[in-house]
Amino acid sequence: MPVINLEWKELEELVGASRELILKRLPMLGCDIERVDEETISVEFFPNRPDLYSIEGVARALRGFLGIETGLKKYVAKESEWKIFVENKVLGVRPRIVGCVVKNLRMSDEIIRSLMEVQEDLHWTIGRNRRRMAVGVHDLEKVNFPLRYTAVDADFSFVPLDFDRSMTIAEILREHPKGKEFGFILEGGEVYPIILDAKNEVISFPPIINAEKTRVTEKTRHLFIDVTGFDEYVDKALRIIACMLSDRGGEIEKVEVIYPTKVEKTPDLSEKRFIVKKSEIRSLLGFEISEKDIVESLEKMRFGCRILGDEIEVLVPSYRADIMHEWDVIEDIAIGYGYERITPDYPGTSGIGEAHRWNEIREVVKEIMIGLGFVEVITFTLTSEKSLRDLGRSANPWEDFVPLMHPLTTEHTILRMELLSKLLEVLAVNKHCELPIKVFEVGDVVVGKKNKLNLCGCIMNSKATFSEIRSIVQALMRELGFEWKAVEAEDGAFIPGRQARIVVNGKSVGIFGEIHPRVLENFGIPSPVVAFELELAKLFNLGEIL
Repeated sequence: MPVINLEWKELEELVGASRELILKRLPMLGCDIERVDEETISVEFFPNRPDLYSIEGVARALRGFLGIETGLKKYVAKESEWKIFVENKVLGVRPRIVGCVVKNLRMSDEIIRSLMEVQEDLHWTIGRNRRRMAVGVHDLEKVNFPLRYTAVDADFSFVPLDFDRSMTIAEILREHPKGKEFGFILEGGEVYPIILDAKNEVISFPPIINAEKTRVTEKTRHLFIDVTGFDEYVDKALRIIACMLSDRGGEIEKVEVIYPTKVEKTPDLSEKRFIVKKSEIRSLLGFEISEKDIVESLEKMRFGCRILGDEIEVLVPSYRADIMHEWDVIEDIAIGYGYERITPDYPGTSGIGEAHRWNEIREVVKEIMIGLGFVEVITFTLTSEKSLRDLGRSANPWEDFVPLMHPLTTEHTILRMELLSKLLEVLAVNKHCELPIKVFEVGDVVVGKKNKLNLCGCIMNSKATFSEIRSIVQALMRELGFEWKAVEAEDGAFIPGRQARIVVNGKSVGIFGEIHPRVLENFGIPSPVVAFELELAKLFNLGEIL
């Protein structure tokens, strides 16, 4: 999750409240305060609130939450004559582009820093590391409209940002720091997206780097902002940035984007409209809340609202990319009302709690693994299809793995089916540490929409062998009280002939062996690794959780 660094002096001025009050109330918006000193405060916000990735967004939200300025804040994008023409040949590479013009900004170090930080945070979160969406910011006075969004070959050249010489596209991808960092996005393509102005000069090479000619400085007064990508997140990012700069006094003007088959004007800063029933609000929150409190809570969260009998019309500002359902509105009502005001109540059912059998097994296994010299790690339950491929394994969606409908990053697109890939990622990050490294994890995996409990252990060492990991499995099974035998296995993650299945009472419950060199290369691990993974749910007949 992104951590936003906020200058105290600037934040207090923009909010209009004391440091003490901000510190007390800010966590109730849904964030964690990471660090506080005399000059700055570092705050970690959840990925579902990209509008809070800037000091302007935080100040806007706090002014409402603290009752300083409540209700819907209107944002307007004026009509204009700015135009971007989109050519057919770029549609198969990076098909969507939007833009806006921001005039009469009084630029400063603070505004430039805030703009750069929100740009990168948006790239990382909703932009999936620039793959889904990327933002370009330019000095408008150096841009000659109308623009052309087109595609060029690798020999096309221009002067990229932070360089003083012309470079070809191929050279930029090979030599420029941003090209080396983000070139993977365009890997395998024959042509590359480019934005040209009326003088046929390059404005931007998205999603890699802007041209040096449109660099933004403190002398800049008018901005042109482009956002390119593939889906609705392009529009969401543009609206967030436009509203942020409007809060700084900028005047927003629309840009007309002319595609081969359609015409759009962006940004659309109009509000979204939701109808929420009072009865559903009370039902979902679980307590009685008055109409007055509902309205006040909505206005504190910067919504507009109007009572329509048993229903409430809610106007959601354009920068709130996270509000997609009436339930999202109800969640914000709870935040605006104040979780601390909700009276705790005992459940309507009575009973005596006891440990789940799965958790009892977890504790036993952890104690054994620590006794064998392993260190426990806890990794994300989300992973990616790439990790499966890197292991040398393949799977089918829903039949085997469960994909996420709206993943925020390319690294977290599915629920994990095994623990081995996650431990290999841990080893890759710690490859420079002293060897041997012995790590384990016991946790849930999801296979075919069913939860299972697995245990995985890995040893990275220059002298790691099949015999070493077999002895670990032997010790583990002895401590758990199971007779077992090793049976020949064929798993793409392990070296052929140096792997075996763990079989108990004729049932395969796991695998162990030496990790294949190809897999080690995929994960960037320079030393040999041996590993095992045990299906505890199957071993102990714990069943599955749907």
